[in-house]
Amino acid sequence: MRLESTPELEAFRRKVRAFVAEHAPGVKEHAGVRAPESGLMPAIREWTAKLYEAGFLGIDWPAEYGGRPGAHPLEPFVVAEEIARARTWSPIGAGSLASAALIEFGTQEQRARFLPRIRGCEDVWCQLFSEPDAGSDLAALRTRARREGDVFIVDGQKVWTTNGQHADRGYLLARTDPDAPKHKGITAFALDMRAEGVRVRPLREITGTTDFNEVFLDGVRIPAADVLGDVNGGWRVAMSSLGRERSGVAARGVELFAMLDGLLELAEEASVGGAPALEDSATRQRIGELATRAHVNAAMVAMAQSRLLHHTEQPGDGPLGKIFFSEVNHDLAEYGVRLQGTEGLLTEADPGAVAGGWWQDAHLYSRAYTIAGGANEVLRNQIAERALGLPR
Repeated sequence: MRLESTPELEAFRRKVRAFVAEHAPGVKEHAGVRAPESGLMPAIREWTAKLYEAGFLGIDWPAEYGGRPGAHPLEPFVVAEEIARARTWSPIGAGSLASAALIEFGTQEQRARFLPRIRGCEDVWCQLFSEPDAGSDLAALRTRARREGDVFIVDGQKVWTTNGQHADRGYLLARTDPDAPKHKGITAFALDMRAEGVRVRPLREITGTTDFNEVFLDGVRIPAADVLGDVNGGWRVAMSSLGRERSGVAARGVELFAMLDGLLELAEEASVGGAPALEDSATRQRIGELATRAHVNAAMVAMAQSRLLHHTEQPGDGPLGKIFFSEVNHDLAEYGVRLQGTEGLLTEADPGAVAGGWWQDAHLYSRAYTIAGGANEVLRNQIAERALGLPR
């Protein structure tokens, strides 16, 4: 690993940190990548637009759309880390995934039409990939799009759509050739979420929040001009986006250290055998183990960044980082609940809940990280096959 910071990158970090401190829309109430309540949307749209305007998002876009060619390739990681460090809201929606697809696979007309609206946060995007029977095995998707002249007629159902209730556009995968092998015959579309036949139903989760949605598509008409990439070439488009999503989840590792600080505070307040839990050898050993894993996660992120800088990326980097982060995050949240003893049974709704029930919510939500961007079990198979060359 050959990763060294530079004075320029550290100056950029200080600039981002100051900007976040001045403009961020407050601290998030919950852990994880969550969908805001409707009342927060205007402020978060404005926050996202400010990040673009300041040059902190869309860094790798073409210059004509506000990108900064020649910028340090680690600047996007720095921005993500500083937003996470402040425990504030991330940019809303799947705009980064959609813009990457548009830049790599979109036409000039599509880039001119969609990118400025993403940049101004006039359009919030959601990702319409997963289905009731096609999540881990995404290529098993059944949503159909049949062509009729200059439009595609789409019928099907999507699920686990974050921010679907707020979205203006959807980054959609649908099957356009049912007779082709399942990884082929899939096409990517830019869907107008307000088109006739689109119905969004928020899902109430065990956390009590509505971060995900079901999206029903009933005879939705999508212009052929809104196909992203080639017809029947959507799998390649999707894989490019999922690689970014997995790297993005792993880059949130800075949150692990904030959770460690919280664990130490809990251990000082909790008791074991009548003494502070932090004086208990088993408690200290467990926190030490979790701290070690958090530092290993940071080293893994640095390794992936180093390979990115030196163009030596490995096929297992994204999946491995995503798996490791999600499991450390889960174990930290679980131990935060365990340290509370019987008070760990309380939730946000209970006035006496420790830290307002933050740890309980974080524990419940931590399972989502093991699924988002590809279930960990599936990613382990990918590492075995693509990185280690093991037989299927």
